[in-house]
Amino acid sequence: MKKKNLVPLMLLFFTTAFFAQTTDLARIEYLNIPFSKSDNNISRYRAILQGPIPTNLEKKNFLVVGLEYRYVDINLKDMEDMNAFSGLNQETQLVQDNLVTSVQQMDIYLGYTWKHSENWRFGARAGVKIQSDFEQKLQSDDYIYEAAVYAILDRKNDTVELKKPYRLVLGLSYSTTPGRNFPLPILNYYKEFKPNWTYTLGVPKTNIRHYLNDNHKDALQLFATLDNIYANIQQNFIPTSPQNVTNAFAESIQQTIVIGGLGYEHFFTDHLLLYVYAAHSVYNDFRLEDGDGEKIYIINDELSPYLRTGFKFKF
Repeated sequence: MKKKNLVPLMLLFFTTAFFAQTTDLARIEYLNIPFSKSDNNISRYRAILQGPIPTNLEKKNFLVVGLEYRYVDINLKDMEDMNAFSGLNQETQLVQDNLVTSVQQMDIYLGYTWKHSENWRFGARAGVKIQSDFEQKLQSDDYIYEAAVYAILDRKNDTVELKKPYRLVLGLSYSTTPGRNFPLPILNYYKEFKPNWTYTLGVPKTNIRHYLNDNHKDALQLFATLDNIYANIQQNFIPTSPQNVTNAFAESIQQTIVIGGLGYEHFFTDHLLLYVYAAHSVYNDFRLEDGDGEKIYIINDELSPYLRTGFKFKF
């Protein structure tokens, strides 16, 4: 490849960081959460693809198209939970088995980013998520709309001028997820503070990484992160449980989990790597909610192991 074409291509790859706080161009991933004090568990399969399209190479402006797919296998075996899901169905008005065994999420989004100055770049993104148990045809509640704006200060490549390169990402994101009628902040600060040592402070992930060799083929990291699952329940039902004191209808199934743990990364090339994360939750809330975002049934809130692995192709 000619050198004059290499720089625009690298900038093209780098634009993905502005739209998902990640430099991943492609990723496949597997997650397993075996709940403590329970026979229940969750498995999640995830795939991501991001494609930057140059609109003006001279000005370094790019359009970014992103796709993501998640399949979550929900394996509920605890009798208490199975009984709770045998509740009154809103459509049939009969008590029947409403057990949610799987949910899916499909995202498509479009973003645009432009270079404002030598060190500053801005971006905006909008998209739609389909998050549902897919028991019926798609409904309006299955769609979640999102929008976000970003600003990024990048000094990662100033290794001569700055002995400790860094990058700062700031922004706001908004979605129509029930119970979240306010924008959320986006914050990510990355810094190389010693040879073979870096740290990242931000939401949803904070970590400290140590490369085990000077060629950066292997790395260990300590991290804390936030993960979540959300899906619309198409056949709303009243859970049969003393927890549901108002006899409200369950309209969504959700999990919010905060974890901390140890990760290992192996780089096959500069851009292709294997990662393995072993962690434990410090907060876990797996629940059913009504249409107003109120919690009506807790499936599991025990602190539990968290195992995630996959491959990335990144800039």
